[in-house]
Amino acid sequence: MCSFDRVSHDRLMSRLAGRIKDKRVLKVIRQYLRSGVMISGVTVPTEEGTPQGGPLSPLLSNIVLDELDKELEKRGHRYVRYADDFMIFCKSRKAAERVMQSITRFLTVKLKLKVNQDKSAVSRPWLRKFLGFTYFQMCGQSKIRIHAKSMKRFKDKVRELTSRKRGKSLWQVIRELNQYFRGWWNYFRLTEAKSFLKGLKIWIMRRLRSLIWKQWKNPKTRVRNLEKLGISHQDAMLCGNARKKYWHMSKIKWVAIAMPERYFIEKGLYLPGN
Repeated sequence: MCSFDRVSHDRLMSRLAGRIKDKRVLKVIRQYLRSGVMISGVTVPTEEGTPQGGPLSPLLSNIVLDELDKELEKRGHRYVRYADDFMIFCKSRKAAERVMQSITRFLTVKLKLKVNQDKSAVSRPWLRKFLGFTYFQMCGQSKIRIHAKSMKRFKDKVRELTSRKRGKSLWQVIRELNQYFRGWWNYFRLTEAKSFLKGLKIWIMRRLRSLIWKQWKNPKTRVRNLEKLGISHQDAMLCGNARKKYWHMSKIKWVAIAMPERYFIEKGLYLPGN
């Protein structure tokens, strides 16, 4: 992975000028590059590098690394790249180490870029993360799946949205979850994720049940609402008067029967994979 905080503006603009004839467009891009960054509330001018996170950043990354693509193709390497994130595939570890050294030298010397050593390594494809994905073999075929770090990031976000300390209603929580779930699943839907999604849905249901259990607050309210959801008076009394914590109660049989997956779907919840 490369860092673009040292990209020469003059070199980049020279490459753009070879393709873009409209000087007004070139002027806007130049202004974008030199717009500066805010550090501790103070705007600092940028003499080199490209702004990260902006809508133009991936395009500029592709322009800067077009020379890398041509160099890799000339050497006959198999590779995959998106913006500044790329992987090069070699037949042996020794060959991979040799390629990493030579490509690092090409990026730093010729393209004047800084290589992120923390995110660069020689490793097996199924041990590395690329754009949130990783690879594995199944029945002799290469498949893609969600990387463990992406799964952790997803669960951290769900924990944040379903936190019992936020004081949000169930309707508000479901609306926020739906916005996040739809965007996340549209990105990862091509992966092999059936087993992960099955466990994920069970976990999400428990998060929502524990949230509701806290919102019901006192035993009388819990007993009354459980009965409304079809639980017998005796079982509702046992559950409603239990002194267990919210997370523990979310997996209790009668609470799970009262609020199954269908209960939340009917309230508008969108679940990944459904």
